[in-house]
Amino acid sequence: MERIQVDILGLSTSPSSGGAYALILKEVNGLRRLPIIIGAFEAQSIALEMEGIKPPRPLTHDLLKNVMDSLGSTLTDVFINELKDGTFYAKLNLDSQEVDSRPSDAIALAVRYGAPIFVADKVMDEAGFVPDNEDAEKPSAPGLTESDQEPEQAQEAEKPKIRLSRLEQLQQQLVEAVAKEEYEKAAKIRDEIVRLEARNS
Repeated sequence: MERIQVDILGLSTSPSSGGAYALILKEVNGLRRLPIIIGAFEAQSIALEMEGIKPPRPLTHDLLKNVMDSLGSTLTDVFINELKDGTFYAKLNLDSQEVDSRPSDAIALAVRYGAPIFVADKVMDEAGFVPDNEDAEKPSAPGLTESDQEPEQAQEAEKPKIRLSRLEQLQQQLVEAVAKEEYEKAAKIRDEIVRLEARNS
């Protein structure tokens, strides 16, 4: 299974989102982004560690790291390996062992260890998106414009454009929802994108 390395791009919330937070991951060697809706406690745990703020008493993820350290275990990396029915699944790679985890908990530990975060290529294909402003900067294929194509080629090329137009609209709506901090709406749009891509595959 191909793994794509990602970084944490941002984490934010809104009072109108019912306590949900959006964690945005961005692939290291690409343009795609992956939004994951997480709980308030996990978001706080990630944010505090990223800001270098140490609470007076250890949070749950701090405690877990302390226990792992005392047992001589090390977090090698985090792998978001599956998306099923709108829910993300992850694994902690501890030395030679794998442990199932929620992505939010896994990432909270990853930022404490400085461990890399990976996403399965199929998960990024299903739930990731490219923001329009970055998508527009991508170079077009060299050497062939639409006017250079044979009529049959042009007709064939139009079919996926029609099919993808709805997908592009949803991706734009997802970007706008995240920008407006409407995370419940963003989660629903993401799920619709997953369903549409499944039908088109």
